[in-house]
Amino acid sequence: MAAWVRAGASLAEDFPGFLGTGWVRPAPGSPEWHMLYRFATADALRDWEESPQRRWWLTSAEGFVEHTRVERRTGIEGWFDPPREQRQVKQQPVRTPPRWKQAVTIWLGFFPVSLLAGWLLAPHLTGLHLILRTMITTLVLTPIMTYAVLPRVTRALQPWLKR
Repeated sequence: MAAWVRAGASLAEDFPGFLGTGWVRPAPGSPEWHMLYRFATADALRDWEESPQRRWWLTSAEGFVEHTRVERRTGIEGWFDPPREQRQVKQQPVRTPPRWKQAVTIWLGFFPVSLLAGWLLAPHLTGLHLILRTMITTLVLTPIMTYAVLPRVTRALQPWLKR
């Protein structure tokens, strides 16, 4: 199984827009595993999903891998929201953390990044209009928060978020 997973990841890596892959187990001891793929755009994902390489890879696992559902996430909902069922799958329901915990998690990531950006960017933007300064700052900070900071903060806080 591990060799099959590595083969799929290796095939996907060759596709433009590939950002990574991983496995998720819904609960400790569960026989189910869910494969995750991240692509930069919906078109890049579609190219992978419709590729002959992926079709070959999936057919090579017939008999020991079961395709139960497909989910597509495009933003922050993937950090907190429970999976949206497209087909009934036997598993324990996932509870979303309360909004206040989500807010604290985002703030814990946002505060130090915002502080650092204010220290590094502000001196270079002082002559610009407020709207332009804000636009530049948010254009810089949004990808940093989305791809680097919030995934790490939510991973580190998982025990507290799930409590």
